[in-house]
Amino acid sequence: MSKFITIKDKIKSFNKKIKISGDKSISIRWVLFSSLSTGISSAKNLLMSEDVLAAINAIKKLGIKVAQKKNICKIYGQGVDGYKYKKNLVIDAKNSGTLGRLLPGLLINTPNPIKLIGDKSLSKRDFKRISDPLSKFGARFKLKKNKNLPLTIYGSQNLKPIRYYENKGSAQCKSAVILAGMRTEGETKIKAKKSRNHTELLTKYLKLPVKIKTNKNYDLIKIQKVKTINNLNYEIPSDISSGSFFIVLTILSKNSQLIIKNVNINPTRTGIITILKKMGANIKFENRKKYNGEKVADILIKNSPTLKSINCPVSLNSGAIDEFLVIFLIAAKAEGISYFKNLGELNQKESPRLTWGAKILSQMGIKTKVTNHSIKIYGNPNLKLDKKIVIKNYLKDHRVFMTSVVAALSFGGEWEIHDKDSVKTSFPNFLKILNQLK
Repeated sequence: MSKFITIKDKIKSFNKKIKISGDKSISIRWVLFSSLSTGISSAKNLLMSEDVLAAINAIKKLGIKVAQKKNICKIYGQGVDGYKYKKNLVIDAKNSGTLGRLLPGLLINTPNPIKLIGDKSLSKRDFKRISDPLSKFGARFKLKKNKNLPLTIYGSQNLKPIRYYENKGSAQCKSAVILAGMRTEGETKIKAKKSRNHTELLTKYLKLPVKIKTNKNYDLIKIQKVKTINNLNYEIPSDISSGSFFIVLTILSKNSQLIIKNVNINPTRTGIITILKKMGANIKFENRKKYNGEKVADILIKNSPTLKSINCPVSLNSGAIDEFLVIFLIAAKAEGISYFKNLGELNQKESPRLTWGAKILSQMGIKTKVTNHSIKIYGNPNLKLDKKIVIKNYLKDHRVFMTSVVAALSFGGEWEIHDKDSVKTSFPNFLKILNQLK
């Protein structure tokens, strides 16, 4: 079976309604919180990607029963202190940065050392950014080269609350400290730069002793020890990060229109919508509602033939951090020079995404100027491709693959895109849903 796909033709006009997979961030958090709950938690539309399956396998190793049947997943929680497992436990986070960074916070009081490993890509990422704050609680961590996986957690039964300033806008680091604070007597205080708040919303929905005060540029979070968590029944809304590829494809496809049903439009996740609308994209939210603390809506997108460049406000970065690769394709088609800055965090992802964004555009014939933390994109509204482009050796980063597919279908040319199985990380049925538009 071929490990790459070949695309030789632009996509034809379409007018469709689709439903995409469950939100990955919420899916992983649902698994972890349900494993701490008392009773049976049930989820519909749980994302069955490799990242979420890694989370399920992790809690199974911690002695939690999980049952899956068709579109329903049940987790049999044993309470906040209900984990039971053998010594010398090894947990594989696979490619999941969310799982890899949240688990150490969850396991900070482990009586036996636990070793955390991951795939080649995850093993290159910086875990010192969580081991540093978590060690202040009283746990110890051993990392490869003092930074990378494998990581061994030496938990403490005598945890002390901390004060932590999260200044990178990392929801993963913030969530790890929240989970550790939930295990600790006393009050842990976090001052956090704006980032995704799915963990906070779950704690609020579950009525846990977590208080959040929101300011313009940062949040103040206070966490007390959690003694019990109720079971959590949830229908996971669709993932806007997965939807972003279809949003951009529709904007760039002549005479096309698309509705994506029941999408999570949490304000910490909709930076892509704000950015694209500033660039002239025709996008609307319809049928808005609130579900378990999260905002949900249908997204209506129409082809937008006239696009303009943007000097992207830094304040929008955290809300679009996973979508910038595909946003760059809009900049490639826009009139003028687009400028995106303070994006060093992109190179801390599954692959150095800022570098890869520039590589893809360069192969397309789009001029860029790149630093370690910024990119200028010289748009060409008349761009038409008639050459062969090969995308490979990108550490199997699912977003590089899907961005390349959208570029091929939007701009033409002949594309050979390798490692198609990379989408199993976050969006296993990406190509299947794509075929519904043809």
